[in-house]
Amino acid sequence: MPILLDGQPDTFFEAALREAEQGLAEGGVPIGAALAMDGELLAVGRNLRVQKDDPIAHGEMSCLRNAGRRQTYKQTTLYTTLSPCEMCSGAILLFGIKNVVVGEATTFPGNLTMLSDRGVNVTLLSDPRCVRLMTLFQERHPEVWAEDIGRA
Repeated sequence: MPILLDGQPDTFFEAALREAEQGLAEGGVPIGAALAMDGELLAVGRNLRVQKDDPIAHGEMSCLRNAGRRQTYKQTTLYTTLSPCEMCSGAILLFGIKNVVVGEATTFPGNLTMLSDRGVNVTLLSDPRCVRLMTLFQERHPEVWAEDIGRA
């Protein structure tokens, strides 16, 4: 079932969700992201910390890396399945991304208030599929989750 924003199926969020599901299937942290602008999907990414042994390969960071260099990110929207951590929130602010759509903030609250306070338009979907993915992962791999959010 697609997520509806303004009455339309949000294929960009669905792309982020598919990335999260693929990450879980690979044994990684199930967080996916997608970057879009003017109705075009620019890039997707997923958390690859486990798969690539890369401590900063969070879903949002991988997505931004896959998008490549851009003169500006101000007209983009970042879709992510989980509320962004401090590192990913910093990248959102650094690149001037003004719109962030978040799948859920139940299993990890992230920094949504900080982003909103800094002028980012945040849409929280509270998507049960995202909650299920993260809950499953956190129950199966609590040590990897603690490492991912800097609480190991």
